[in-house]
Amino acid sequence: MLRPFVAYLRVYEPLSSFGDPPPEQLVQAVEAAKLTRASVGEREHLLWLKSQISIPVRLLPAELANGNPAPSTQTDVLVLDPADVPTETGAEVGPGPLVCPLELRVRSAAALVGFLGDAHPALRAAVLDANGVSEEAVKSRANAALRDLHSGTMHMLSTTWTVPLPWFSLIEPDERRLVLGDGLHDPTRELSWRVAMSDALSRAADAEELVRGTFGDSGPTEILEETNRWLSNFHPASAVELDYGGLVQLVDDPILESDTSAEEVHSILDALRNGAVEEIADLFQTLRDYWGDLAARERFN
Repeated sequence: MLRPFVAYLRVYEPLSSFGDPPPEQLVQAVEAAKLTRASVGEREHLLWLKSQISIPVRLLPAELANGNPAPSTQTDVLVLDPADVPTETGAEVGPGPLVCPLELRVRSAAALVGFLGDAHPALRAAVLDANGVSEEAVKSRANAALRDLHSGTMHMLSTTWTVPLPWFSLIEPDERRLVLGDGLHDPTRELSWRVAMSDALSRAADAEELVRGTFGDSGPTEILEETNRWLSNFHPASAVELDYGGLVQLVDDPILESDTSAEEVHSILDALRNGAVEEIADLFQTLRDYWGDLAARERFN
C-alpha cells in the first residue's frame, strides 16, 4: 500500500508529562508500541477510509458518530527510546519512554478549519453541500475536537509533497537515518533525523535571528518563528524528529542516498553567519530545483 506523500515534524514527550500518573490506557498502549514510524501513513489512511465508509459518514477520522473521539485517539501513539536520540553536550532527553500521539482527529480538525478559511467560496460550498452540513456546524465540531488536545498543542506537523526548508535548521545533517529497504514502496524505507528538544530550540532561535537579519519578517523567518513557538510548548526533555515519511516513495535509491538538503540549508546559514551573501543564490537554486521537481508531481495526482 502506498503511504501518503507526507513529511512530518514530530515531538516525543516523556510519558510522565501526560499526567501524574498517566492514563492507564495510554500506559498500556506505550507498553504495546504497536504503531511504528513505518506504519503511520497506513494507519492514517485506514482511519480516514473508515470515516468515509461509515454510516453515517464521520466528519473527522478517529471520531464516533456523535462527534466524540474514538477510543483509538488514546492508543495510537509512536514510542521512542531516548537512547536513539543524538544529543549535544549537556542536552537532556527523557526519561523514557518518549511518546508522540498520532492525534489524527485533531490534526484533521485543524486542517478542516484552515480549509474553511482559505478555500475558494465555490469549492467550500460544494464540499459542504456534498456532505449536507453547514459551515457553522463543521466549525463547531472541528473546534470541539481541537479543545480535546492534551496540552493544547499538536505533537505532529505535516506537509504534503515537500519539506519546509527551515525545518532542516533544527537537525544535524550528519545524524540522518537512511534505510533504503527493498525498493521504493518498502514500508521500512526511511530518511529521518532526531534531535534533543534543547538542541532543536537553540538551532531554531539561531537560524531565525540569522534569517531575519537578511530576509526580514516574512517567508522562512515566519516559518522559523512559528516552529520555535510550537516547540516551546513541550517538555524541555522531549525529542524532535524530522521524517521524510511517504516522500521516500518518490525518490530512487541513488538520489535519496545523495540527498544533501540538510547540508545545503546549513551551508546557507553559514553563509549568512559569515556575510557570504553571494553564495546563497546558488544554494537556494539547488534546493528549489530538487524540491520543485517533487512538488510538481502533485499536479499529476
